[in-house]
Amino acid sequence: MTTETAPADRIVLPGGEMLAWSDLPEGRAVTTGTLAALAATVVPAGASVLVAGPHDPALLDRLAHAEVTCLLRGYPDGVTLAAHAARVVVGGATGLADGERFDVVIAGAGLDTVESVEGARLGWRGVLARLTRALRPGGTLLLWVENPMGLRRFVDADAWYARRDDAAWSISGVLDTDHPANREQLDVRLSEAGLRPRGCFAAYTDAGARALIDADELTRGTTSGLFDAVLHDACANGFATTVLQDPARLAVDALHAGLGSALAPGWVVVAAKEPAAGPADDVPPAALPVALLETGPGADVLEVVADPQGWRWRVTATDRSATPAAPFATREAAHRDLAALDGRPVPEGRLLRTLLLDAALRRDLDGLRRLLRGYAAWLTGQAGPDGQLGGAVALATVDNVLAADGGYALLDPSWQATSPLSPEVVLARGLRRFATTLVTGGYAHPWPSTLDVAGLTVVLAGVAGHDLDRATVTAAVDIEAAVTAAVRGLDNEGRGVLLSELRSVEPTDPPAGTRSFQQLREAWLRQREELSRLTALLKWTEELLTSRERALRRAEVTLNLLNGSVSYRVGKLAITPARLARRGARAAKRRLRGALATKPQERQ
Repeated sequence: MTTETAPADRIVLPGGEMLAWSDLPEGRAVTTGTLAALAATVVPAGASVLVAGPHDPALLDRLAHAEVTCLLRGYPDGVTLAAHAARVVVGGATGLADGERFDVVIAGAGLDTVESVEGARLGWRGVLARLTRALRPGGTLLLWVENPMGLRRFVDADAWYARRDDAAWSISGVLDTDHPANREQLDVRLSEAGLRPRGCFAAYTDAGARALIDADELTRGTTSGLFDAVLHDACANGFATTVLQDPARLAVDALHAGLGSALAPGWVVVAAKEPAAGPADDVPPAALPVALLETGPGADVLEVVADPQGWRWRVTATDRSATPAAPFATREAAHRDLAALDGRPVPEGRLLRTLLLDAALRRDLDGLRRLLRGYAAWLTGQAGPDGQLGGAVALATVDNVLAADGGYALLDPSWQATSPLSPEVVLARGLRRFATTLVTGGYAHPWPSTLDVAGLTVVLAGVAGHDLDRATVTAAVDIEAAVTAAVRGLDNEGRGVLLSELRSVEPTDPPAGTRSFQQLREAWLRQREELSRLTALLKWTEELLTSRERALRRAEVTLNLLNGSVSYRVGKLAITPARLARRGARAAKRRLRGALATKPQERQ
């Protein structure tokens, strides 16, 4: 048997397959590392696993310690995934044999992508019931559920009800009573199917989530700096290029209002099937992490776990292997050391960026002065004997620093600077990032709107008690480009483009990244205000030049009139002899001085 024919031998076609349909190229497959990491946690070694729906092959590879069967509706997807699974069943939910049982069922792409249009239609509840029957008593279900009133619904520029693509038959909304519309309805659906929830995660941004956060902890942790930073990072680039409003700002506001779980784009629930003997209340729930985060250019997945001492970072062995070696890391301005993060406590406190934005919006100059001076003092206090900042502190900015009880702490110390930096440049970099957020984001602040980003950075440094010049800010821009290029994994060409973009930021520009109509409108208003100011200045300059020209013309007319008058001519006739006499007197005086100077020489 050759390797080319072996995958095809693993494909089972029980009927109901869609021979020409594929979900993988259309972006309906789960391609996230967070779900794969969670699946690897809930799947024990040697377990039989059913992966229902289209999933990225990388997720199947993470389950190499188990026996995996894929359940798909499209034959082309079955051919693609056959090499990554022990068996592939193509036929939708009705293609499963009644007697098949699995220890774990994973439906990370939802239940709509499991159902085939070529067979009997079961609906959302029917598919859930069919997958539940495929579970052994005490088995585990890992399921992603879309939130019809989630964050994506509020920011998408395209109406969800106007879809006309080939997969539009699976559109769901709050009026579709078959789909759960909130977490309470989801719990009811699971209970009706004989499942007991063990844990629920808020998925940001969707099925391809960059962050999975425990839904209950997210609801309680309204002031958590960790959740603040995670939601902002996950939503900053997790949506289409153009949206209605800034999803990161909306997600952070929802967090502070206690609605982070209710407005999540989706939920990932871990549920257990009741054992045949009845509920097993004495069985403790599975030890699930508090959060799973996908970060870095290599899409490293970090976990936050709870222990009696608090929350701690946890790095898996796979993530350790993805860490670049030290000799290679020295070629970049920054490198990541995940080993330094493993087991480290997660600090508590509010995110400094959020506190600064709040103080700026309320024009709280005292609060801004206290926060900025505390941040600057904390930075300078970390300097070494040579007065330089090295390691993770050299990359500490306002969006990676937490403030609590008057102290400051670094949230994620895994990214470290390769070479030490001066405290002034580090401070300028952090303040410039905040200044860019203020001016391009359209935030109201207590300083003149005519300041550019560099000027506002100098002003913020003065509030922090430091005297920075524009040359230091320019050096900070170069460091920012080098560090950001290392974090994003950009090459030299990408780094040059990034440096040009950072240097050309103007107060009238919208924020970088996802474009929102709301922020574009604010940028347009700033541009209109700047044009109005320039137009008024140009009008004033033109009026000044016109008045000066008129005065000059009046002077010329006066001179012309004087030149043609009788008094001017008589005066000119009287003055001319006087001028000639004056010139003659000066010449006689020069001759007399010369004669007096030669007499002493003749006597000698």
